[in-house]
Amino acid sequence: MKTKSATGPKSPSLQNSAPAATPGRTAAEIKSDEWILRLYVAGQTPKSLAAFANLKRICEEHLAGRYRIEVIDLSQTPHLAQHDQIVALPTLVRKLPEPIKRILGDLSNLQRVLVGMELRPLTAR
Repeated sequence: MKTKSATGPKSPSLQNSAPAATPGRTAAEIKSDEWILRLYVAGQTPKSLAAFANLKRICEEHLAGRYRIEVIDLSQTPHLAQHDQIVALPTLVRKLPEPIKRILGDLSNLQRVLVGMELRPLTAR
């Protein structure tokens, strides 16, 4: 399901997705198993588009029906970078479940993303 972007309308390639949440809900009101993910990008660069596509695929495979992606385009709203201490792009921020996690890059390394988001435990080498 498509929702409005946190920074305004997007082209079809970078839109928020997932089960839509009612704006203004507190963390206590969000389902305990719902994941809130923010993807910070700078326009529709190849890395930004790849990060969104990779994130969407990972969420559909591992969090189907239990996630919300908020895409924040810092080329339009640069002041929002300070809120989540963004220093590189693209950056994924897992807001919920806590603790907050950050993953940098286009999210193409599936194992690193799954471990970083705590979707899969780190296996012995």
